Amino acid sequence: MSHIANATTLPLAGFNPEHFGLSVSGKVATVTLNRPEKKNPLTFASYRELTDFFLAAQKEEEVKAIVVTGAGGNFSSGGDVLEIIGPLVAMETKDLLKFTRMTGELVKAMRACPQPIVAAIDGVCAGAGAIVAMASDLRLGTAGSKIAFLFNRVGLAGCDMGACAMLPRIIGQGRAAELLYTGRVLKGEEAERWGFLNRLCAPETVLSEARTLAGELADGPTFANAMTKRMLEMEWAMSVESAIEAEAVAQALCMQTEDFSRAYHAFAAKQKPVFEGN
Repeated sequence: MSHIANATTLPLAGFNPEHFGLSVSGKVATVTLNRPEKKNPLTFASYRELTDFFLAAQKEEEVKAIVVTGAGGNFSSGGDVLEIIGPLVAMETKDLLKFTRMTGELVKAMRACPQPIVAAIDGVCAGAGAIVAMASDLRLGTAGSKIAFLFNRVGLAGCDMGACAMLPRIIGQGRAAELLYTGRVLKGEEAERWGFLNRLCAPETVLSEARTLAGELADGPTFANAMTKRMLEMEWAMSVESAIEAEAVAQALCMQTEDFSRAYHAFAAKQKPVFEGN
């Protein structure tokens, strides 16, 4: 079931997904992969619908942060073996390329939406599920998290949906190479040590802690947060000199916001600033 709060004011109010759960509480939206009987695998339809959601979120003004999680004690087992892997075996190259480009569009949409995305990960987080976690901005997990980039286990390369570009930037080239070549499971405590998980939580609190973190981000200077996300993305392909110049322009724009002025006046009055995202 999906539910939209404040339906009269949210552009996402018209977004009624069939293939995942969606709820909005205040300024935080929660996306729940909810096929718990199969550990929340993705299908052709859920790929498209998730992409459509994150594209819609780019135009959303009320939702300031997004949480992604899975139902039933697991995050996602990746692409559904019978509903995706089976049909792919019978496809020709043209249709296979359509599929791989379609899955990549999900990662592009997640990275392009201005809201910070927090993944709440417990249990299995494998294949495309691990990619969705990787494409999030922050990741909270549990000791029971089992993260695996399984593509080589099914005879495929590790270069799937941006993994060879993004994973080394999160955990380092050597560690990323190990996971992508072997497909081995990265368990929660090791994932935190490696930097894939930002922190470990108890299974019963990982979602609430992710929502709390998302709420804190949503209450922050959201124009500036969106700029931080954009610059983190853009500066991968820049020289240090170009990055410094780009950040000078970005920061000058942030200095023109009302939130920057609010922070100054609150500091001068020895008060905590209340940001409004403009």
